[in-house]
Amino acid sequence: MLTMKNTTMNMTEGNSVKLILLFSIPLLIGNIFQQFYNLADSIIVGKFINSDALASIGATSSLTFLFFAICNGFASGGGIIVAQSFGRGDVKKLKNCITNTGYIMTCLPLAVGIPAFFLSKPLLILLNTPENILQDALVYMRLMCVGLLFISVYNYISSMLRALGDSKTPLYFLIFACILNILLDLLFVCVFKQGVFGVGIATLISQLISNILCLLYAFKFNIYFKFSKEDFKFNKEIFIQTTKLGVPLSLQFSLIAISCMALQRVVNTFGAVAVAAFTATSRIEQVIHQPYQTLSASLSTFCGQNYGAKKNDRVIKGYHQTFIMMSIFTAVMLPLIQIFSKQIMNFFVDEKDVIEMGAKAMRITSYFYIFLGIIYVVRGILNGLGDAFFALLNGGVEIIGRFTIPLLLTSISVIDLWGIWWSVGIVWFLSGFTAWLRYKYKKKSLLTQTEFIHQNEQI
Repeated sequence: MLTMKNTTMNMTEGNSVKLILLFSIPLLIGNIFQQFYNLADSIIVGKFINSDALASIGATSSLTFLFFAICNGFASGGGIIVAQSFGRGDVKKLKNCITNTGYIMTCLPLAVGIPAFFLSKPLLILLNTPENILQDALVYMRLMCVGLLFISVYNYISSMLRALGDSKTPLYFLIFACILNILLDLLFVCVFKQGVFGVGIATLISQLISNILCLLYAFKFNIYFKFSKEDFKFNKEIFIQTTKLGVPLSLQFSLIAISCMALQRVVNTFGAVAVAAFTATSRIEQVIHQPYQTLSASLSTFCGQNYGAKKNDRVIKGYHQTFIMMSIFTAVMLPLIQIFSKQIMNFFVDEKDVIEMGAKAMRITSYFYIFLGIIYVVRGILNGLGDAFFALLNGGVEIIGRFTIPLLLTSISVIDLWGIWWSVGIVWFLSGFTAWLRYKYKKKSLLTQTEFIHQNEQI
């Protein structure tokens, strides 16, 4: 007989490295599959259609990321409250936060997606999308606007489960969605010859089915999704708390997305070859981001639970241990990208000029991976603590950097279009350094709180 299961992980006791790694492994596999999702689209489009079709999908990425970011910030905000409530053992608030965040995550995608659908063409034109890829880009972007609800609901349910220490359940349904998406891609592109439209439809169908199954599984098997009528009541206090965290996180992600749009606008001025190369390198870098992002999400849950349990010493220790793990990964990735960049690009396209450009671009950005890692590790601890100011600070640095540095570098004749990728690395450096400074400031507050807690315990 099927029964309720305790799939959560209490991260307030035990070896912190072991806990973070145990939580990270399924999360990393899930993130890789999610990027494999994107890579499959890119490879199938680049190989079975053409590089222009690949460029048309890439031209929409910064805009669709903006729409997803607005919604996902609230899911992350709710996840922080759930993690801290779990650490304190406040089950009532935990369950009420899950339901109230669900209300937000149902309404917000509709409020964002409907206007975005009708504004798609003006926005793509504003980004200087090349004429020869504009129509396919418009089709793909409108499909993503329709699917915004599906994608946001999945990120919501995943955020809630991960806040409870369950990184395995989202993985299972992500793997299912990835496999289904690839099969549908091949069906719609290779058999039905639907081109970019088929790729978009395949993504929507796979996301919808996966979301429904994941949600049903959580209600059926997770003990914290066993709700009473009282848990479904609207809670003004939780709504305000979620909004206070969700708005800055949404702004952080949105500012980063807007900054990516500014960069995409610069890329588009260099033509379809540059757009295709930028699309391919961006998708590859999204995969490289995953170990960093995984460590960040794991550290965020770890810190959220321990901060809720008033174990600040474990919060600081977890940060330092995660930083070491990030540094080891960076040391491994740098030489691999430097040596095998052409072979990696060849997975995406056959055009020699796109491969050459993308390979050189990857070698440029790989020099800055350590700063990318710092961004993610610091983001993990500060998000877990509910530091809303950092979200705005990080987003502000990104948007200033991406609006100014690409224009400056690409205007220098000896740098030319390579300024696109040099600017990516420089923005990582600026964001990473700023994030590190914010952590140093926040660490003092944590140490002061720890000393106060110890004094009260002695009394």
